[in-house]
Amino acid sequence: MADQFTAADAAAQLILSRIPLRPKIGLVLGSGLGAFADSLSDAARVSYAEIPSFPQSTAIGHAGRMVVGNAGSVAVAAMQGRVHLYEGYSAQEITIPIRVFARMGIRAVILTNAAGGMNLSYSPGALVLIRDHINLQGTNPLIGHNDDRFGPRFPDMTRAYDPQYRAIAREEAGKLNVILQEGIYAALPGPSYETPAEIDYLRRIGADLVGMSTVAEVIAARHMGLKVLAISCVTNMAAGILDQPLSHAEVMETGERVKSTFEALLRAVLPRVAADVTP
Repeated sequence: MADQFTAADAAAQLILSRIPLRPKIGLVLGSGLGAFADSLSDAARVSYAEIPSFPQSTAIGHAGRMVVGNAGSVAVAAMQGRVHLYEGYSAQEITIPIRVFARMGIRAVILTNAAGGMNLSYSPGALVLIRDHINLQGTNPLIGHNDDRFGPRFPDMTRAYDPQYRAIAREEAGKLNVILQEGIYAALPGPSYETPAEIDYLRRIGADLVGMSTVAEVIAARHMGLKVLAISCVTNMAAGILDQPLSHAEVMETGERVKSTFEALLRAVLPRVAADVTP
């Protein structure tokens, strides 16, 4: 069986053979947020099933394909959906797409997710910049043999979420009159939603948001030197915050409600990120 570097390189070469564009920015579009990829112009679409070694999405709201096209004048590679630990994949498997991005020549990634809000200043539909994370998933994509072709054995995570990109996002949100808060994201494996006691614990240790994705992708991206911007859409308040049951339908409905605001922010941010990563 091919090592992960060889597998990622083969997958990247297949994708590049199917597309005329050579994007420097990769997008990961989470639950209910995949519609942005449908708005790209001059787009080529490649199903995950066609990409060797690529994990297959099974979660509702994740289309399971890569769309490469132009957002205005900026070429991007957008993943419509990701895979998660709760689908039965390992941390190494769920980060294969990020590895493939890097082998395609991607230099920066913008990650999005649907998250539960624990900070009482949030409400469903809020957009929140992730400034740091707490990994409570019980695993790490870098466990095992380190392939130096990807990156160092012990990558620094002090500035995992790029401060310059966060400043850009805040500036562009201000121009659009979009309220964009910042917070700390706690990642758990799922798939069950957290109990009220677990949410109380997460709030006590400093988390503002909770979800089941993103963190492993950030670790893999930083391992390879990719710059990271991450934005959560608060699709529901976490267990115990409001006296109501949680459902994935609420996640999808909220994602649909805020998609125009989310897309406007992405389109405003992309040219400035592109200017940073384009030689």
